[in-house]
Amino acid sequence: MTDTAVQPTGSRLAPAGRVLVGGEWVEGRGAELVSRDPADGTVVARLPAAAPADVDAAVRRGEAARSARAWRDMLPHQRARYLSRAADLIEDRAERLAVLQSRDNGKPLAETRLLVASAAGTFRYVAAVLECQEGAIPPSRGDHLAFSVHEPIGVVGAITPWNSPIASEAQKVAPALAAGNAVVVKPAAWTPLLALELGALLLEAGVPEGLVSVLPGPGGTVGQAIVEHPGVRHVSFTGGTGTGRALAATAAARLKTTSLELGGKSPTIVLPDADLDVAVNGVLFGVFSSQGQSCVAGSRLYVHDAVYDEVVARVAEKADRLRVGHPRAEGTQLGPLITASHRESVEGYIADGVAAGGVVRAGGTRPSDPSLQAGSYLRPTVIEGLGPDARVVREEIFGPVLVALRFRDEADLVAAANGTAYGLACGIWTRDFPRAWRLARAIEAGTVWINTYKQLSIATPFGGVKDSGSSREKGLGAIRAYQRQKSVYMGMSGPIAWAE
Repeated sequence: MTDTAVQPTGSRLAPAGRVLVGGEWVEGRGAELVSRDPADGTVVARLPAAAPADVDAAVRRGEAARSARAWRDMLPHQRARYLSRAADLIEDRAERLAVLQSRDNGKPLAETRLLVASAAGTFRYVAAVLECQEGAIPPSRGDHLAFSVHEPIGVVGAITPWNSPIASEAQKVAPALAAGNAVVVKPAAWTPLLALELGALLLEAGVPEGLVSVLPGPGGTVGQAIVEHPGVRHVSFTGGTGTGRALAATAAARLKTTSLELGGKSPTIVLPDADLDVAVNGVLFGVFSSQGQSCVAGSRLYVHDAVYDEVVARVAEKADRLRVGHPRAEGTQLGPLITASHRESVEGYIADGVAAGGVVRAGGTRPSDPSLQAGSYLRPTVIEGLGPDARVVREEIFGPVLVALRFRDEADLVAAANGTAYGLACGIWTRDFPRAWRLARAIEAGTVWINTYKQLSIATPFGGVKDSGSSREKGLGAIRAYQRQKSVYMGMSGPIAWAE
């Protein structure tokens, strides 16, 4: 099939073949980037990538723009208007943005529509929170009056992943602007288009030129240049743990602050008293939505021995019935993986699991539908029979692969669930609320879902522990992550007696 039936009218806002440097659309000085539709490999767009020289220009213009009185002295409620306008514009272009994102990274339209709506909601929520931010007057411990205020950090580098464009950018750009900063955004090289569209929308919303730059390009050049640039004072990164660790080391050497949201290998737990209809559907959604290309994917399934056989049989049977198809086809549940090379990486994990003694209960192969052969599709896969040390059990795969494991004892379950370098999310399926609460507190994770999964809100803080990250995004504290706190003392006693 083709996607012409769902292609909205109207051209893209961002000029073709250009990157956004300090409010100006210019030709990037790096090598060519090619955005390909994972559904069939066709070219969506070509553009020259940014280069370190573009980073330097963007940072310099950003610093000038955020230091200008027009932005620096703007009252919070006035700054909030720009964010609200951006939310309106995203909603006005929602369908076109959703289709473009589906073409850029292969997600089904049903999901990209939700991601676009999430981006609009993020700008609207941050605008509301901005109007409610307060300083503090601590109790006096002397003859003085003290204030605690929050100020912008400066220029913020925002490095975003390929799996959720525009939603990921919004989570960083909206609070960074609300805090009074300038932002240099580097979207993933595989998916450059939505960040560029967001940049155009922010200009249309009236955000002063220079405050936002969008510089697609390789992490090793453009991303590295952002982290190393002395004018960038804070780096917010979402992506793989290895890259995050290297980025943090570079930033630390330069005394830059960072926000890191990294990988995961999240457990989802089915207790013997769970409503199995609810649990089975939740497990499937938790790991296979987004083609498993989600940092919070519930990729380790721990099932109590009393219901293990039934649960795994039902999960495998339903996994085989999930609809793998063209992302713009009605009813598609799993689209293609981001690239053919990434699919090969996921297939390598499956082969490794089988070689280690694992048994494939569902999937494990590419779909046979002739219409899907040009895309990077893979059937949802369920593997069992592996021990805790198997590579498939320990490492983040970032694809549609679920590993099923038995447990009997709650203490052993907690040890196994926590027996990973990661700590991003967890799902628990049970009717026993006290037990759910006890497990939720015992599991090392930034987010725990009980009888649901992947329900996220801009109003609720999100982040991980251990190798899954070191900070929180979203929530009432989202803006504060992009500010510095300052204390101001006002003396009330006249001359200091010591100098008399």
